[in-house]
Amino acid sequence: MTVKEIHSRLRKLGNRQRAENSQRYFKTGPGEYGEGDIFLGIAVPELRKLAKEYQTLTLKEATQLLQSSIHEERLLALFILVRAFAKGDERLKEQIYRLYLDNTHYINNWDLVDSSASYIVGAFLMTKDRKPLYDLAKSKDLWERRIAIIATFYFIKFGEFTEAIKIARMLLSDTEDLIHKAVGWTLREVGKHNLKAEEQFLKAHYKKMPRTMLRYAIEKFPEAKRQRYLKGTM
Repeated sequence: MTVKEIHSRLRKLGNRQRAENSQRYFKTGPGEYGEGDIFLGIAVPELRKLAKEYQTLTLKEATQLLQSSIHEERLLALFILVRAFAKGDERLKEQIYRLYLDNTHYINNWDLVDSSASYIVGAFLMTKDRKPLYDLAKSKDLWERRIAIIATFYFIKFGEFTEAIKIARMLLSDTEDLIHKAVGWTLREVGKHNLKAEEQFLKAHYKKMPRTMLRYAIEKFPEAKRQRYLKGTM
């Protein structure tokens, strides 16, 4: 009954105008990265409140939500799983991690990835073999590649940059703009903690980096330095 209750509550919270705006913003048109996704039009803060309210949802119920055709139901499921992971013991953490990787097909837009990958995949692999990230980075699936690079934010927070740099290098020639943005954002995050590490990477690769990736990576640099990177004169 809990999942049915959630379905009902979310539909009552929906807003048609916001839903239409979201469908444009998240590129749900034919041939776009979010093609066919369905939005109810619910603000993220409202979903976070509901995640707290339904934090005792079972993994089976959370999986039902995650496999929904409704974007906000998938996002709510991920918020619930992130909360459960943070509070869980090692056994539960592994169950959530496995569940997550078994359902990447449903984690299929940038907000879904960005609100969950570091908190589940990154956090789980913090003290383990990081090979699964490299496998994800090699995936043909856009969202799995984004999961790989965004997961490294968890390591960066603790001053570990190896995976972020290596996966960024793997994704240099990626053709997807959403990967360019994610890699640039990750490099910028590395720079917040260790500017030397970011600039070592940039000086080796900035001339061949996709423009969007470079712009994101150097966004916070002093303007004069930023222009030297953009003009290829570093």
